[in-house]
Amino acid sequence: MPTFHVSEMAAGTESMTGENVDELGTQEVPVNQKLTFEVLQIVKEAQQQHGLRHGDFQRYRGYCSRRIRRLRKSLHFPQGNNRKVLPKKIDMETVTDVRFLHLPLFCAERAWYYAMQLKSEANTEQRKKFHTLAKIKKAVTYAEELAELCKSPKCDAQTQLESQAYLSWIQAGMYFEQEVWDKAMKLYTQAKTIYEKLASAFTEDSQALYLQMVDEVSPNIRYCAYNIGDESAIAELKEMRRKGGEDQLTSHLDDLLSQTREKQTATLSEVTWLGRSVPVKSEPVRVFLLNVQESTKEIESTEGIDGKISIYESLLKQCIDAQQIMRDSLSDDANFKASQRGQAIEGKISNQHYLHSYLMYIRLSKTVDRNLLLIEKLKQYLPGKSIPEGHKITKPQDLVRLYDIIIQNLNEIPNLQGVETDLTEETAVKSTSYKAFRSYYIAQSFLAAKKWTETIALYERVLKHASQALKGCKKLKNLSKQEISSIEELVNRVNGEKYSCHANSILDLETVAEPVADISLIKKKPLIDRFDDYIEDKSVTTKKPNLVSFPPDFEPIPCRPLFFDLALNHVDFPSIESKMEQKKSGGLTGMVKGWLWGGGKK
Repeated sequence: MPTFHVSEMAAGTESMTGENVDELGTQEVPVNQKLTFEVLQIVKEAQQQHGLRHGDFQRYRGYCSRRIRRLRKSLHFPQGNNRKVLPKKIDMETVTDVRFLHLPLFCAERAWYYAMQLKSEANTEQRKKFHTLAKIKKAVTYAEELAELCKSPKCDAQTQLESQAYLSWIQAGMYFEQEVWDKAMKLYTQAKTIYEKLASAFTEDSQALYLQMVDEVSPNIRYCAYNIGDESAIAELKEMRRKGGEDQLTSHLDDLLSQTREKQTATLSEVTWLGRSVPVKSEPVRVFLLNVQESTKEIESTEGIDGKISIYESLLKQCIDAQQIMRDSLSDDANFKASQRGQAIEGKISNQHYLHSYLMYIRLSKTVDRNLLLIEKLKQYLPGKSIPEGHKITKPQDLVRLYDIIIQNLNEIPNLQGVETDLTEETAVKSTSYKAFRSYYIAQSFLAAKKWTETIALYERVLKHASQALKGCKKLKNLSKQEISSIEELVNRVNGEKYSCHANSILDLETVAEPVADISLIKKKPLIDRFDDYIEDKSVTTKKPNLVSFPPDFEPIPCRPLFFDLALNHVDFPSIESKMEQKKSGGLTGMVKGWLWGGGKK
């Protein structure tokens, strides 16, 4: 009976995307057994593990090249030798192992994501657009080869459907880039239908991957419908964006919405800020300003804090790109260079420089709004509130850090070039009000540590900042009632907590002062001196425990007696002259005699 080779475990092999996946052993099975090739699972796992999770196209296509090389080596299917390339075409007779189907799949993946890399670089190098289209067509060729191989009776129905859906998705992407909207929409719909059918045929564990692909294809279908003439499609795209969080699908929706707004940029030729109108010449800057206008309505209609924060994050990313474009256009502006170095500028700045200041103002103000939403979210998990399982308790220090960033951003706004006195007073009032909130949460951190004196002092500072902010709010008319009411609510809360803190400090001193003092004195003693006193001293288990005193303390000891001879000077000693032998001198002769012969009397 004729046989052909398949991998030991089809599902297990396709779920492995490591470096050694292509060197697994094989076994022979009867020819009537079908090959199972899970295209979507293999592709998604490889993408997640090799760079596409972070948008690194170059890393992923490098992985595809290495995997193709290993496949050809393990299958003994080279494309020539070291001196000459001899291409070999894969046909139905060649497919004796499921790994042969990996070759056209990863060739298509490599070509497609090389095109995506070139597309991201084409913003600065226009010539790469032609190279991008050539790589996309090459990916389509490999996908067609894969679909043709999977039509073989050797492959089961799931393999045939997945390869057909993959081909439809690749072809739709090519027509999408060529702006052939009707063909792209037809092919995207075909791919979506296949994935929906596959999802309904499997259990919940397996169908999640197919449903994820359906969610990725749906925005492209609506965008194609919008370009064909369906005006309601843009509303559906916005609704998808509002429901989304911060993931790859949301980023894809942002790109589609930006492309739809490019058609509206012709109506935005200039922008007015603080009474001065300046022309907007750059197309990406126009798209960003339109996104800013639309974002206000989107945020109001979005339910949930996470969705609003996601919109602000996307807007800030676009703002950074728009600012970079403006910096490149101002590279020859002497005043702009001087302002970047922190030097003072005299006279009126150029229109493009003023537009850059306006973009910086948008970035700072939107960052403040984003941080206020983060604060509102973190307040839900403060101590004393019902916190659901899996959520981390918010510390007051976390809120203090966010208020610091807000105050810093507000202080930068009056220093922008072109801003004179129009925003100075407003930002000063807001900064003072946020200083009150920051001082309040610093006081909460001291309160948790039972530092009563510091807490009461910070409460007084809160009241001082709040009163200054309320006086400033009366002069300004553009502040919302919600901001004023939040300051008044803070004042009422602090007035109550201040007296409560004072009362707790008195009670704490009366009940805890003596025991704490005793324990603190005991803890200061080394362990060798307090064996009879039991206390839970955690310092004993640290790297520097207080076990003994070193160097040891001095101890008193009895000293040796000192004797003083006080009677010596008053004693009369007897004469000893009679006992002393008087020597007689021999003169010069005796000296010479003693020197020569060593003589002398003994």
